[in-house]
Amino acid sequence: MSVSDKLPLSVCTHTIIGMQISSVRLEIPEGGNLILGASHFIKTVEDLYEAIVNTAPHMKFGIAFNEASGPCLIRVDGNDESLKQLAVKNAEAVGAGHSFVIVMTEGFPINILGRIKEVPRS
Repeated sequence: MSVSDKLPLSVCTHTIIGMQISSVRLEIPEGGNLILGASHFIKTVEDLYEAIVNTAPHMKFGIAFNEASGPCLIRVDGNDESLKQLAVKNAEAVGAGHSFVIVMTEGFPINILGRIKEVPRS
């Protein structure tokens, strides 16, 4: 596995008092599925990648993880370029730090949810 790509997050805001809640539309690949989750550890994207390929090696997927500090980058990985791009698009729409998006085809969330829950620090 190569080192994850890093892309700038389009919006990164920090609010001390109050909260802004928005509704966003997420895109699910044709015949595919999406998992939206939360984590607090920067290595999450690599850990999720390993959990998926070791559990369902046939699955095509893309993962995007929004950092919450510093330059607020989006970390990206996966084994399908179009799904990686779709994961980034969805992560940008969410715009919340410590969140991740997994988009997948040729498999189902039920195939990998147990392993995702077992990933340390996620």
